[in-house]
Amino acid sequence: QVQLLESGGGLVQAGGSLRLSCVASESTFKIFNVGWFRQAPGKDREIVAAISWSGGKIYYADSVRGRFAISRDNAKRTAYLQMNSLNSEDTAVYYCAADDEMSSGYPPQDAANYDYWGRGTQVTVRG
Repeated sequence: QVQLLESGGGLVQAGGSLRLSCVASESTFKIFNVGWFRQAPGKDREIVAAISWSGGKIYYADSVRGRFAISRDNAKRTAYLQMNSLNSEDTAVYYCAADDEMSSGYPPQDAANYDYWGRGTQVTVRG
């Protein structure tokens, strides 16, 4: 059972930046696709960004494209989400998820395809 632990959330002013990290407990992380999802109060969970196991294929939701950047360091068993130009609509709990189906395609966008989930980290944007 792979465990994921997110960190890096917090309170930031509009226009500011945060960098989220997701550390996996197992080295098999290197063959997993990774997705970042978020859920705001009263809203459904939505995908923010996803990266393939190799890092070669990346997906961004339209709402964050150009502001957020997803990356990974397999040697450190860690995925990152750099978030810039934050606004109040980015306020949510952010979750890291891993999909253990190794493939050559783009990482899945549907939360149902992800097998392992972190507990989430709160991001609050003021102003």
